[in-house]
Amino acid sequence: MIKSRLCDLIGIKYPIIQAGMGPFSNNNLCVAAANAGVLGLLSTGGLFSKEDQPWVYNAFVDSGEADRDDDMATAIEKVFKRTHRLVKDKGGIFGPNIMVSAELREYSKIMIETAIKVRKENPEMEKSLKVIYTSAGDPMGWGDMIKGAGFTWIHIVPSVRGAMRAKKAGADVIVASGHEGGFHTHWEPLHSLVLFPAVVEAVSDEKTIVVGGGGVGDGKSLAAALALGCDGVLMGTRFLATQESDFHPMWKQAVVDTQDRGTLIARGFVGPARWLRNSRSEEHAVNTLKKSPGTFLGTPDDYSTMDMSLIDFEVESIKATYEGNKEKALMAGGEIAQRIKDMPKVSDLVQNIMKEAEEVIANLPKNYIS
Repeated sequence: MIKSRLCDLIGIKYPIIQAGMGPFSNNNLCVAAANAGVLGLLSTGGLFSKEDQPWVYNAFVDSGEADRDDDMATAIEKVFKRTHRLVKDKGGIFGPNIMVSAELREYSKIMIETAIKVRKENPEMEKSLKVIYTSAGDPMGWGDMIKGAGFTWIHIVPSVRGAMRAKKAGADVIVASGHEGGFHTHWEPLHSLVLFPAVVEAVSDEKTIVVGGGGVGDGKSLAAALALGCDGVLMGTRFLATQESDFHPMWKQAVVDTQDRGTLIARGFVGPARWLRNSRSEEHAVNTLKKSPGTFLGTPDDYSTMDMSLIDFEVESIKATYEGNKEKALMAGGEIAQRIKDMPKVSDLVQNIMKEAEEVIANLPKNYIS
């Protein structure tokens, strides 16, 4: 059986992290992933959408057994407690994915403080709520708060420079996110085959673990990431297309139906984003080229300088996805989508990935080493 330092550090059975995939609700997927022996991550970004995208917010609180009128702290506390209740008997491990960009800092602090509070008030949750995963912002300044409360801290980065800053900030696990990944990508594209070993060489040591994400979705890619020095992998799109996934059935089927060259880059809420290719995303890409060319040139813009009609188009299209309106839907997904051909149960998916990875590793000497 494949076991890595990531397994030992967190207490998971398999070296896989199910991505948070915010802002979209994944409360049920997180439970299924944790119970399957991998690290389940709760998306929390939907809590920021109460006013401007209530369909995203409502899906999060409804599936998490919170109330739509709850304040942020109360809602996320209820979600934590529900998740613990549903994973504790199988020893499942989970944590929240919390965006820590500067404009969200106040809300990020509330979420982290709530995680600390709920675990302190419910000591049995220390066995399940073990991790805080941060994303979409500078990691500096969060370490004392997170690690001081006894959590394992994971931070995701798109570059060696970002990894070195996360290491300086004190992150226990650094996720190297290649440009193949779905939805939020980086302004400057760096792909997994280059990024994974570069980050490993820069920061991996006895105190810092590296996980690879982007283009990973089966046993072959898990084995490849391990060969490149990673201690585990992050998978998003592959988990999206599962039976327990909270995503709209149309979205899940679109991942399964994706063919060769089936994704593209266009503007997203916080920068470049990878979408499944359809007429709507192709229209969005054309508009992005005209109105936010930095998306393709590696030159960041923001809401103060860009044409906000791009964001309005995205909001309208995400709403259409929630409504099942195929004609107007924008659906995010990673490049791995073109290799996804089924929609299994999460537990079966994990078992098949691990079996394939073990077979690939076992056959390497026989097939390639004389």
